[in-house]
Amino acid sequence: MIRLAGIDVGNDTIKVVVDGINEPVIVPNVVAAGYERLVLQEEDSPLKALDVMVYSPKLARNNQRYFVGTLAVENEDNVELEETDNKALSDQSLVVALTTLAYAGVAGQSQNVPSYNSTDEVEYIIGTGLPVRTYSKFHRTFEERLIGEHEVTFLTTPQLRGRRVKVSIRRALVSIEGAAALFHMATYDSLQVKDEELYYGCIGICEMGALTTDFPVIKRMSIDNQFSSGEQMGLASYLDAIIRDVEDSYGYRFPSRTKLIGRIRNRQYYIQRVGEGRADIKPIVDMYFSRAAQRIVDLIKKKWNKYQDIECFYVIGGGASALKPYILDAAGPIKLRFVDDSELQNVYGYLKLAKSKYNQPAAI
Repeated sequence: MIRLAGIDVGNDTIKVVVDGINEPVIVPNVVAAGYERLVLQEEDSPLKALDVMVYSPKLARNNQRYFVGTLAVENEDNVELEETDNKALSDQSLVVALTTLAYAGVAGQSQNVPSYNSTDEVEYIIGTGLPVRTYSKFHRTFEERLIGEHEVTFLTTPQLRGRRVKVSIRRALVSIEGAAALFHMATYDSLQVKDEELYYGCIGICEMGALTTDFPVIKRMSIDNQFSSGEQMGLASYLDAIIRDVEDSYGYRFPSRTKLIGRIRNRQYYIQRVGEGRADIKPIVDMYFSRAAQRIVDLIKKKWNKYQDIECFYVIGGGASALKPYILDAAGPIKLRFVDDSELQNVYGYLKLAKSKYNQPAAI
């Protein structure tokens, strides 16, 4: 049976939502070279120990072992994407995406299927997206890299040990980040119009991710080619600066951006210093996040001044979620709109895109 799925190949996390399953699967886009690890006690969730071997005809190196996501976050040799990386071409992003799709395909049935050396096949039609600046040049390449047959073998992953999953992607429908989020906000799951203002209006979107920030302008659900733009900046550079300052000031190093953002999200601003008690890193976070927010607000003002037909501006994405109070402070009297579960709007939009194309090939 072919499954419809949305996949947001984010530079910080990869999110997958499968049609009929409300809860998204979220995996940090972090990898480390895998090896035989000492397991003293199995983790209580497969997502905490994604230890995999990945094969794909689209990868430069095959049958390599990787620690993926949470398992890699604490690893001192982990790899996170940098500003020079292009997710349409990135082998790392493909490895994490395939691992996430493989897990999503077998999640919930791991207790009912023999675990050792069993093989499953999951077939997908997926919706996904790219930043504004890379879409026109790379969306065909991105489609081609995703479409095909791939294979993920779970090694020491609890509940999935020895499971081999063939991931067959039949179609990949690529849209523009931010535009998919608006489509989700404007429509019901049935794809009928839910919010006429958003569906038929001229709406500005600021979608801030880890490495890019996109400013699509959407008029009656069509992308404005002239005024849509993107910036090669995101939250990652500010997180990297915070990590450096914390290390310089207190000798404490976060092993990854993911680890730091988890602390910030949970408002855990105190770090433990070796032999010297605790230190509060909130002033450092406030300084850099205030700078990031001011830059975002300045870019929104510039966009709105250039195209004053924009009726409202939504600020979405993982970066928007982290920076919301700082952006509101920097915006002053300018009214900006935010939504709950900001970082999930794109992935739900990508699923709706897949449903739209699958059910009505000529539509949207």
